[in-house]
Amino acid sequence: MTETTQTLPPNLDKIVKRFQRSQDPKRRIEQLIDYAKKLPPFPDTDKVEENKVPGCVSQVYVTATLEDGKLHYQADSDAQLTKGLVALLVRGLDGLSPEEVATLSGDFIQETGLCVNLTPSRANGFYNIFETMKKKAIAASTQ
Repeated sequence: MTETTQTLPPNLDKIVKRFQRSQDPKRRIEQLIDYAKKLPPFPDTDKVEENKVPGCVSQVYVTATLEDGKLHYQADSDAQLTKGLVALLVRGLDGLSPEEVATLSGDFIQETGLCVNLTPSRANGFYNIFETMKKKAIAASTQ
């Protein structure tokens, strides 16, 4: 396990450390499913092309709104495991400023250890979701 080269926001840091502590691949997947179950409902009206994450095999949708300088994400996926990945990111990035999200590197994804449990296409989708959330952060800050 390598040391984090960037300072992560507190919620994201806590999540990364939680996954690092779990060496059991089955337990990591169970943790993702737990995140998926806790994701708030996503409005069907937001399941539109502009909110769809490109490059994911599953259908994944993300929205970001800016309130008092802080981002608030909503997301959904039609696949439970991918829903867990997007829920992890929502929990880790929600409440940050657009600048905090925009400057964040995706290195933390590898540090979770989850990529060894995921198919290459799902691991790639995890990065695509994160990059989409970064783009949504930047877009929200310019509106």
